[in-house]
Amino acid sequence: MEEKQTQKKKKKRSKNQKPRTWLINLWVFVSLVGIMVLVAGGAAFYLWNNLQPTSKGEMKQVTITRGMSANSVADLLEENGIIKNGFVFSYYLKLKDEGSKFQAGTYELQPGMDKSAVIAKLNAGDTIAEETIRFTIPEGFTVLQIADKLAAEGLINKDKFLELAETDRAWGDAETVRGLPKTDKLHKRLEGYLFPETYEMKKESTEEDIIIRMLTETDRKLSALPEGWQDAMEASGRTLHDILTIASLVEREVVVDEERALVAGVIYNRIAAPMRLQIDATVQYALDTPKARLSLSDLEINSPYNTYKIDGLPPGPIASPSIASIEAALYPADTKYLFYVTKKDGSQTHLFAETFKEHQKNIALSEKTTQ
Repeated sequence: MEEKQTQKKKKKRSKNQKPRTWLINLWVFVSLVGIMVLVAGGAAFYLWNNLQPTSKGEMKQVTITRGMSANSVADLLEENGIIKNGFVFSYYLKLKDEGSKFQAGTYELQPGMDKSAVIAKLNAGDTIAEETIRFTIPEGFTVLQIADKLAAEGLINKDKFLELAETDRAWGDAETVRGLPKTDKLHKRLEGYLFPETYEMKKESTEEDIIIRMLTETDRKLSALPEGWQDAMEASGRTLHDILTIASLVEREVVVDEERALVAGVIYNRIAAPMRLQIDATVQYALDTPKARLSLSDLEINSPYNTYKIDGLPPGPIASPSIASIEAALYPADTKYLFYVTKKDGSQTHLFAETFKEHQKNIALSEKTTQ
C-alpha cells in the first residue's frame, strides 16, 4: 500500500516538473535572443558611429601615392582625423565597391566631412594644384647653354646637371638616348638629345628629373614625325644619331625654315662627293665659347668636331635641333648644291651654288649687299 502511494507521488511530482522545464527553456531562449539582439544592436551602433563624420577641424593636406591600396588610404585618413576608424571604413568601401578608383595626389580634406564626400573627392582626383616651374629651352641651344640658363633661373645646380649629362646610364623610359654610341669622342654626351621646348614641371624637380623629361620629349616628338620616317632614315644609310647630328648642323646654320632642307641637301652632297663639310658652327662648338667671327687659327683647332679638318660628320650633335631640322635631315632637298654663303642684307638667307666658281661669285655678291 505504501509502495503504491509512493509511486503516485512520484508521478505527480513528474507531472509538475514538465511545465517548469518548459518555462526554463523559454527563459533561456528569450535570454539568448535578447543577448543576440543586444550584441547585434551594439555592433550596428558601433559600425554606424564609426562611419559618422569626425569633429570638425582645420583643413589638412593628405597625399595618396600611386599604387596605394584602399585599406592603406583608410588608415591614412584615420591618421589625419578625416575618418574615425580606418578598419570600419575599409570594409564600408568593400561593401560599396569603392576604393579601386581612388586617384593619387595631394588632397585638401577637412575633419568633419561626410564619408560620401571624401569618397567622391578621391574618386574625382580633386587634388591640390601642385606648384610648378616653367622654363623654355630655345632651339639650337647646347647642353652647356641649357645648364647656364637653368642655373641662372635658379632651377638647377649647374655642375650637377653637367655631371649627370655626361653619365653613361639608362634614363628612365627614355628610348632614343639608348642609341647613343659608346665613344669617348663625344664633347657632351647628351648633346642633341635634350629637346628644345617649353616645359612645366613640379617645383621640386631635380636635375635628373629635368633631364629625363627633356629626353622623353625627344621620344615624343620623334613619334609624331610623318609616317615612314624610319624607312627614309634607313634608305639614307644613316643612324638616328647621324640624323640628329645632321639636324643639329642645320639648326645652327639656318634661320629661315624654307632653307633647312636645302642646307641638309648640301651636307649630304658634300659627304657623298666626298668633301669636308667646313661648317663654322662645328668649330664654334669645339671652342665652347662662341665667337662673333672665327680666326684662321680657330679653323686649325685639333678637335673631332672641326669639320675643316675631319672627313664626314662630327662624332655627335652640336646642339639641340628643332623638329623642323630633324625633318630636313630625314628629307633633304634633292639638288646638286655643294656650297652656300650667308647674304649680308639682314635677311639671314643664303646663296647656293653647285660649283666653287659659282660660290666665289656668290661670296662677292653677298659682300656687296647691305642691310
